[in-house]
Amino acid sequence: MTDYKSTINLPQTEFPMQAGLAKREPEMLARWQQQGLYAAVQSETRERAPFWFIDGPPYANGDIHIGHAVNKVLKDIVVKSARLDGRHAPFTPGWDCHGLPIELQVEKKFGKVGDKLDAAAFRAKCREYAGEQVERQRVDFERLGVLADWDKPYLTMQPAFEAEQLRVLARIVDNGHVVRGFKPVHWCLDCGSSLAEAEVEYQDKQSHSIYVRFRAVASPALSALFGDKAEGRPIDFLIWTTTPWTLPANQAIAVGAQIRYDLVSYGDGFLVVASDLREALGQAIGADLQSVSTVDGAQLEHLRAQHPFAAREVPLIVGEHVTLDAGTGLVHTAPAHGQEDYAVGLHYDLPVDNPVGSNGVFIEGTPVVGGLFVRKADAPILDALRASGALLHDHAITHSYPHCWRHKTPLIFRATPQWFISMDAAGLRKNAIDAIAKTQWIPGWGESRIREMVAGRPDWCISRQRTWGVPMAVFVDRQAQTLHPKTSELLRQIADRVEQDGLEAWFGSSPSDWGVDDAQFEKCPDTLDVWFDSGVVHQCGFKSVAPDVLDNGQAPQADIYLEGSDQHRGWFQSSLLTSVAMQGRAPYKAVLTHGFTVDEQGRKMSKSLGNVVAPQQVLKTLGADVLRLWVAASDYSGEIAISDKLLARMADAYRRIRNTARYLLGNLHGFDPVRDLVPVDRMVGVDIWAIAEAQRLQDELRAAYGAREFHLVYHKLHNYCVVDLGGRYLDLLKDRLYTLPTNSLARRSAQTALYHLAEALVRWIAPILSFTADEIWALLPGDRTSSVFAQRWHNLPATSKPSVDWAVLCAVREGVKKVLEDLRAGGAIGSGLNAEVDLYADGAVAEALHEVGDELRFWFITSGARVHAAAQKPAQAVEFTLDGGDRIWIAATASGHQKCERCWHQRADVGSIAAHPTLCGRCAGNVDGIAEVREYI
Repeated sequence: MTDYKSTINLPQTEFPMQAGLAKREPEMLARWQQQGLYAAVQSETRERAPFWFIDGPPYANGDIHIGHAVNKVLKDIVVKSARLDGRHAPFTPGWDCHGLPIELQVEKKFGKVGDKLDAAAFRAKCREYAGEQVERQRVDFERLGVLADWDKPYLTMQPAFEAEQLRVLARIVDNGHVVRGFKPVHWCLDCGSSLAEAEVEYQDKQSHSIYVRFRAVASPALSALFGDKAEGRPIDFLIWTTTPWTLPANQAIAVGAQIRYDLVSYGDGFLVVASDLREALGQAIGADLQSVSTVDGAQLEHLRAQHPFAAREVPLIVGEHVTLDAGTGLVHTAPAHGQEDYAVGLHYDLPVDNPVGSNGVFIEGTPVVGGLFVRKADAPILDALRASGALLHDHAITHSYPHCWRHKTPLIFRATPQWFISMDAAGLRKNAIDAIAKTQWIPGWGESRIREMVAGRPDWCISRQRTWGVPMAVFVDRQAQTLHPKTSELLRQIADRVEQDGLEAWFGSSPSDWGVDDAQFEKCPDTLDVWFDSGVVHQCGFKSVAPDVLDNGQAPQADIYLEGSDQHRGWFQSSLLTSVAMQGRAPYKAVLTHGFTVDEQGRKMSKSLGNVVAPQQVLKTLGADVLRLWVAASDYSGEIAISDKLLARMADAYRRIRNTARYLLGNLHGFDPVRDLVPVDRMVGVDIWAIAEAQRLQDELRAAYGAREFHLVYHKLHNYCVVDLGGRYLDLLKDRLYTLPTNSLARRSAQTALYHLAEALVRWIAPILSFTADEIWALLPGDRTSSVFAQRWHNLPATSKPSVDWAVLCAVREGVKKVLEDLRAGGAIGSGLNAEVDLYADGAVAEALHEVGDELRFWFITSGARVHAAAQKPAQAVEFTLDGGDRIWIAATASGHQKCERCWHQRADVGSIAAHPTLCGRCAGNVDGIAEVREYI
């Protein structure tokens, strides 16, 4: 008996079914590093048009978490897909290295500056610690398959970066944006420093909600307003506040000019409150408050009141910020403790007296609370108010309150001498808003969010009272407290020395070392806000690692920035303001925002909840490509859910894509694209159709990558592998690939199609499944000296309009599958090859079926398929209505013919060739070397 196994072209490939990603990816990564893959890709693509991407720097402290992984993978997908579009796309990673968290880590080991280390030695330890953290995070980021210049990142603590930062500051000074002010800023008592807007988060806090009487000072104006109504009884202006500790700094009471105010009788005297809030106030204090007289707020301006426990009178002023949302309509005003208070105080020339020291202790001599820590001040203030009869009502309230993002403790507002980038002095606010309108925001809601933030933000406080940071390297007039007239020139001189000798060139110097008069000018002791550090990456990052790309000293505008949604108030904004202040344009053309990671129930990641998914653990179990697939599959425009269950689902989806690639590789064994590629005009019809479908999909994928809709990329890819290829085309090819002679035209046609599909598929998945794509690339036939990450989209061969209506055939095939499934469920058949189908149709459907003719059996993967007129349909035929409304009737029966030993088709001619008694006529011819040519399938 003849063994026909050797005549079958079975798939062969070194691409394993079991990926073993957790074990094999590190081996591949080591090879990438040994080969210098990133540098090779950059070299190969260098002549292309550039795609400038700037990596927002993570902070160099602690291990990376799942949010970091999402961020870096998204960035890697953007950059790799840009190369597919034919761009030269460098990816220089970076780290934010200055600031308080690193100081605190060093303090834990060595104490504060002066304990064991002087300032210079302390900064050296901070630099050492930051370097260790950078290396630790780098290992994890690189393990994710992110292809970047890991050997040459930008660090905000690099001398070249720090020096360029001072040059940027010089340009911003030149453009008139830097001012000095004694203004209220968010102050963290734990940090001992002012905070930037982006370092403030809001949490619920319980506070005292108090109503306080300020006794009206007798005057002719007061008598003219209320004299005939007050009957000589005392009048109190009633304010409401939730920050009793700010009352020692009260300098005024603000009213709304257009708001109506009532004089109401209460106890032995009268209260003045907003008319619209009188009823609510009465309910709060349990009193029926009846109006005696009503006036406009503008009429109250310039009246005076006695501070309830300080020996001073305060004026009534008009403020646009006064609303009727809550309280009494009379606003306690302390210019040293509030931005709006400060602004209205400027108009009325109110004192900006700040009684709270940098350590959070009230200065000696402050009434009631001198020498007390600010967090212990509420109780004695309330006691003093009660004793004087000024406290009308007190109850607890829970409200949203600013907290330090590091210490999670409540902040205070306190006025301190600081350096600011003015939002309005030189038109920065208007120019920034104009730049926002010229930027593409993904998702689109990001535009209105950042525009509203910029429109309403106060001046940017850029000075900090820290040891570890880039210095505010300016000289200040000791008397006038103004900048040296040659500040920008001196900054550039200092920058040159810092670039050469490091920051100690400034910290270890005196004014005279820079040719500055010591007697008139002093060095500014402050450091720059760390948000200024990262905010100037658009210039300093290029200067520190790639100065050759600067044009006349100017860095190019980035094609895209990509960070989490919190960066509208952080890095996106600090980058925007520094760039506009420096050069009049946004640093980016587009900005992409992604959401935060949560568990399947939508809860934030928390160790206490036990729902934290560590990327390091995922890498050890499932591998980076499964994690990357999860990132791509997630709609990043909202919260991004992750759990072990979701990752398991992604692992299954990955296997389906991998198995599709394995099928392609296995059936390309022995195929040489130079020798065996079949021209399109000689290819089998279904192969031409498959290439046309691949082109359609590639166009859709290219659009989805370009629109940064990576979840659409995933869904289209997954559907293609499961349905279009695995569920249809690849399935029907098996007979032709396995049973036809190796070099037959029809088989080479199938391999040609598979070759093009594989060339396309490996590029489609490369930005997402990077390790897998690299593995596939190495096993594809043909020259593979170039990396898959340097490729453009595959140039699929052009196809003409097909003569077969493949859409109709696909629809009919689904109907046939359902009928066969019913036969299989009833036990009549085991597989489709045990059956024969009869189809009954007229019109366009019949034409499409007749066009294929006898090859229909290969399309349906049955042993026989016949087409009849609809009028001939038997009673047992199942009716199906196609999408266009056409109808078809399908009947299937088990075949009564013998099974061919080689192709498993059950055909009437099995055994008709004496030399091959167990084969059908087609297989006998193929074994004897008679190549079968097919036109369609």
